[in-house]
Amino acid sequence: MYIGCHLSTSKGFKNMGKVALEIGANTFQFFTRNPRGGKARKLDLKDIEGLKKIMEENNFGPLLAHAPYTLNMCSQKEETREFAKMIFADDLERLEQLPCSLYNFHPGSHTGQGADKGIELILEILNDVVKEEHTTTILLEVMAGKGSEVGRTFEELKRIIDGTKYPEKFGVCLDTCHIYSSGYDIVNDLDGVLEEFDEILGLDRLKAIHLNDSKMPFNSNKDRHECIGEGTIGLDAIINIINHPKLKDIPLLLETPNEIEGYAREIKLLKDLKK
Repeated sequence: MYIGCHLSTSKGFKNMGKVALEIGANTFQFFTRNPRGGKARKLDLKDIEGLKKIMEENNFGPLLAHAPYTLNMCSQKEETREFAKMIFADDLERLEQLPCSLYNFHPGSHTGQGADKGIELILEILNDVVKEEHTTTILLEVMAGKGSEVGRTFEELKRIIDGTKYPEKFGVCLDTCHIYSSGYDIVNDLDGVLEEFDEILGLDRLKAIHLNDSKMPFNSNKDRHECIGEGTIGLDAIINIINHPKLKDIPLLLETPNEIEGYAREIKLLKDLKK
């Protein structure tokens, strides 16, 4: 089982690898830059080599880079879309230098224009920025459906992927809190949800899982993460997820409201519950 959590890049990539080992993780997620956007720090090649060594010596799974939350490719505002395009393009180039094969982003909010227009605008940027030579797999995250979010259904994600020039470079990240809040009942019908995903997108597209409990009820369209076993999804459903045969090779990344000590406890708990 590949399991980790979100770690800060403030002390460098090698340090993130060390912290991951200290808390029992064998993968992790990190923001490519400040989660609210802005300029990314210069890459330190020696630091990156230190991380690569840790990963090789400790059988790490794929790392997940996360785009900043401010990245909105389908805003009504042209300047917001241009900012998203610039950040996205820069991130893809930087990731070519990192031992990170996955890059996750929120599709965005159409801000009242409608999902169809939102998808059209997202595709304009993706088809302009993503190049054949890029080696990173780009993941669209399933969203909770609050407000005017695009990507609240498997069908919307399929429309985006199918509309790209290089669909083979795209995958999906499932967030358990998001999909439960958006109306996919992973508590009472996990098999059915996975079958629906497979029929619409194909399970080979599923490359990462954000493993979170939820503070909000089923189908609430609210994005409020909770610690494992303390929310409306509950521990039994989490156990079913981590032990499901179709999900056994998918990296699990915690985004629960925790500090490092809390993540260490959750990782140990999940390892103990893994069959």
